[in-house]
Parts: sequence; structure tokens; C-alpha cells
Amino acid sequence: MDLTERFPWHGRDVAWARLGSGAAVVFCHGTPFSSRVWAPFARALRDDFTVYLWDMPGYGQSSKAPEHRVDFGVQGELFADLLSEWGLEAPRVVAHDFGGAVSLRAHLLHGAEYRSLLLVDAVAIPPTGSPFFKFVQQHADAMSQLPDYIHNAVVSAYIQGASHRRMRDEDFAALLAPWTTPEGKPAFYRQIAQTQERYLEEVEDRLGAIELPVRIVWGTDDAWIAPDIAHRLGELIPGASVELIEGAGHLVQLDAPVALANEIRAWLTR
Repeated sequence: MDLTERFPWHGRDVAWARLGSGAAVVFCHGTPFSSRVWAPFARALRDDFTVYLWDMPGYGQSSKAPEHRVDFGVQGELFADLLSEWGLEAPRVVAHDFGGAVSLRAHLLHGAEYRSLLLVDAVAIPPTGSPFFKFVQQHADAMSQLPDYIHNAVVSAYIQGASHRRMRDEDFAALLAPWTTPEGKPAFYRQIAQTQERYLEEVEDRLGAIELPVRIVWGTDDAWIAPDIAHRLGELIPGASVELIEGAGHLVQLDAPVALANEIRAWLTR
């Protein structure tokens, strides 16, 4: 989906799109993905909701300037300002992976209000990061200098590991493409290098203050963030419910799209 609108924010260019009519639903993507993983779900909901998609700076169709930080702290502040720009006082929010921390920080640290929050295989509490992720954090500058063919192989293997089932070729190609350009290659390592757990610790310390309805959905075969984290997160958020989707990995959007779509629609219409 082409994100035709732009929101300028502290030198960054944030791409976004709105479709449909009805109550507002905002989707937040994770890393190393973009709003593309949510586009089919947005289209399915547009007859009943006004759906907002956006790409975080450093991802997708938004700007990737090397001088701009893209960490949890920046993205959380930006998301709160973006909701204000849209004039949304209490939208329903659906967040995946990195988007979990971003949406939680916007709510807990920057005053963004939601009607409800659905977290899907979310990065939200420490610890986080695979051995590969931690290696890149220590050697980001060197990794960005890899020959293109090695970089492409590394990123390909990394993205494929997010799915428990084999991705369709077109889905895999779309997820890989943004990171194989001259701009995208250093951006891939930069966003990993800037991930700091102190931002998650700030979230964890405040989870007990959440009063809005929260649903946590997780793939049973998530190789990036174990389902145990889903249960731990559910215990930390008052009143949160947890649902596991069988046979799905971290990219549950691709592994079990029907099951996830049913979960989303049931949650949004409760």
C-alpha cells in the first residue's frame, strides 16, 4: 500500500495513510518490517473502521536519514505527536513487535490515550534480542560495511527466521527489498544498534498503571520472543488477557492471517 500522506517531525518525514470510515484503529509495525505487514488487515477492516497505517522513521516509506535516531524513546514520542496530528483522542491501537514498546511508551510516558490496545508478539519488556541482534549491536559499523551479497544473505536469513512457515516469495521479497538499497543497508544495522533495553525497563516499571483494556496475542512457535514473555507481560498489565495462536511464529500476520484477523475483529468489536 502506498502511504501518500506525510507528517514532518523534527526533520523526519513520516509516511502514513488513512482508509475507511468509522471508529479509529491505528496499526503499529515492528522491526525489520513496515506497515506492509498490516495492509491486508487494514483493507479488511475499512468498511467498519477508519484505519491508520504509518511507517516509523527508519522504516518503509518514511525517511532514513543517518543523523536521526530511531530508538524506542524517539518513536514513542513521535507516535504520541502523530496521534495528536491526526486529531485522535482515544483510538484503538494494534501493535506488533517493536510497535508494542512504541505504543506503550506513547501511552505511559507521553500521555497518549487509547480506547484499547492489542499487542501482537510484542517487544515490550526486557530482556530482548536474539544472539544475532546482540552481535550486531556490538559491531554495527563493521556490519554496515559488508559486501552487498553477504549483507543480503544475512538479512534474508534473519527475516526468514521470523516465520514458522515458509513465506510466500512475494511476501519475502517485499520485506527484504527496503534493506537492500544503499540507503536501507546502513539503516538496517542502525536501528538494531540503537535498541536499548533501558527504554523497555522504563515501560516495565509503569505497566501496573495501565487501566485500558489490553489483549495479548502470540504465536506458539515464535522463535524471536518466546510465548513465556506473553504470559509474563499479561501478569504485569492489570486485567490483560492472553491468547496463543497455534502454528504461528513471530510474523503471525503471515503464518496465521485468518486466525489473527479473527482475533483482531473480535477485539475491536467487543
